[in-house]
Amino acid sequence: MRFDSAGLRVLSREQCLHLLASTSIGRIVFTDRALPAVQPVVFCLHGESIVIRTTAGSKLASATQDTVVAFEIDDFDARMSTGWSVTVVGRARAVHDPEEMAHLAELPLAPWATNGRDHFVVMGAEEISGRRTALAERDAPPQPGPALGRLGW
Repeated sequence: MRFDSAGLRVLSREQCLHLLASTSIGRIVFTDRALPAVQPVVFCLHGESIVIRTTAGSKLASATQDTVVAFEIDDFDARMSTGWSVTVVGRARAVHDPEEMAHLAELPLAPWATNGRDHFVVMGAEEISGRRTALAERDAPPQPGPALGRLGW
């Protein structure tokens, strides 16, 4: 078991993927007009790829066509001073192949808005890192909580 310089437990790739699969809301970081932008999104982990369904003409769709982006999920309980965070960096691409689009349409992606969500963005998990607050039971595996995309880390 490894700890970083701040005393946070460093999670393995497998633990990070487990946490990514445990929730459906995250934040994607992309570039919008040469500035950093962050947007909360509904997503689905498909293998080791993050799949997001959005509107074809959205800022997110325009900004994620073969570009490097970051993605983050977390959960923090302020009362118990426990929590975790997972960050993914990878290349995002727009999906244009009709067969792949049909396959992705079958994933459990329930968008917040119902109309016009016909564009898929797939992000490869090239780099994954995660941290968890050190608990009294340091050997306990991370248990995913209700990750609501709360800030506080």
